[in-house]
Amino acid sequence: MSNDRPFYGWKLVGALSAMDFLNLGFPFYIGAIINFYMLQHIAMSRGMFGFGSTLLNLFVGIPSTLVAISIVKLGIRTTYVIGSAFVCIGSLFLAFATTKPWQFLLAFGVITGVGICFGDIICGSTAAARWFERYRGRAVGLVLSGSGICGLMAPLMDKLLRAHGGDWRLGWKIGAAGAVLAGIIALLFVKERPEDLGQLPDGDAKPEAGTPRDRAPSKLVTSYEWTAGEAYSTSSYWLVLLAGLAAQFPFFLFVPHWVLHLQSTGISSGQAAFSMSLMPVSCIAGRLFGGWLMDTMNARFAFLIGLSGYLFGSVAALRAGPDALLIADSAAVLYGLAIGWTFTCMTTCVAHYFGPAAFPKLAGTLLFWTSGGASPAAWVGGKIFDTYGGYAHAWQLNIAITVIGIVAILFATMPRHRSATGAVAKTA
Repeated sequence: MSNDRPFYGWKLVGALSAMDFLNLGFPFYIGAIINFYMLQHIAMSRGMFGFGSTLLNLFVGIPSTLVAISIVKLGIRTTYVIGSAFVCIGSLFLAFATTKPWQFLLAFGVITGVGICFGDIICGSTAAARWFERYRGRAVGLVLSGSGICGLMAPLMDKLLRAHGGDWRLGWKIGAAGAVLAGIIALLFVKERPEDLGQLPDGDAKPEAGTPRDRAPSKLVTSYEWTAGEAYSTSSYWLVLLAGLAAQFPFFLFVPHWVLHLQSTGISSGQAAFSMSLMPVSCIAGRLFGGWLMDTMNARFAFLIGLSGYLFGSVAALRAGPDALLIADSAAVLYGLAIGWTFTCMTTCVAHYFGPAAFPKLAGTLLFWTSGGASPAAWVGGKIFDTYGGYAHAWQLNIAITVIGIVAILFATMPRHRSATGAVAKTA
């Protein structure tokens, strides 16, 4: 196939971002608004309600190894379609069959969680790692930015459901339709590797036969293609994983409880929904800034800057109230920046440190431990409210966990490979 055709990578990024919007953004962000109305019709404690998000986050991580195997054996496109099917089934179950708390836990927590795992994060990050090197951080940031656009839809969904008497089932019907659309996009637009189209990562020109690829060396990206086993033997991988766990926990606590927290302080549902909408919108900026920094500076320092957003956001959350709406909105913005920034840095850091060949397995392990390990956050937030009648201790807990993540990433330097001098990783 001719190399004269335009580089497909950026078109692929657009398709992957659309699927991030449909398979992750809708059930995760818009789902928080829909489930608030569900809570008014299906009685359950805050702890039980939070446990639904805990299960979701847990099952976003549990099948990660299977997702990595699926990508290697079946391909990215087929794995995306599997995930879209699960998201659709979960949404339809919520829309037509859910009348009891256990059914909510099964449909939202388990089935939809599995769908997000197969249908978004690992697939999108793997595709970006394969198609890009110099612009990998920016590509990953753009791919994962689609879900942030859902923030613009949160107030619209709130108005739609209020206009239909709080019919939360309508929201999940829309979610099911979106998952079908995601599967169609995957079938039509996902291409596995640039080599399949006769292209090279970043759209580089194909060298003449016998001529090495003309590529400027980078101090930010490894020059050695690590195996997964070799990566697991480094302390850097596990320190990045620990920092990723610390970046996930505050976010998992925030999403299901933010609207409820604001309402408990006396803020109206409309204002709370608006504040919630700021978080995923800010997430877009976080992903883009974080991705750009990953391509221009030391990965661990870019990661550290993103984590600091949780510190300031948690302090602002402690002061939120009807007389401090600007502070409440600032907390949502800071949390959005932090999760977008750190998630992009976490996945890109693994690709930069160890290369694209081992990335599916390394990303699967990463998501398994970070998502699974942080999954109790939503349940913990609900239990804190049930025990203390408020969320102050939840934001204090987030501060402590963030500090642990900052310390971990400070020591997560790019590893050197213990082989011949010509096959070492280039260090920052």
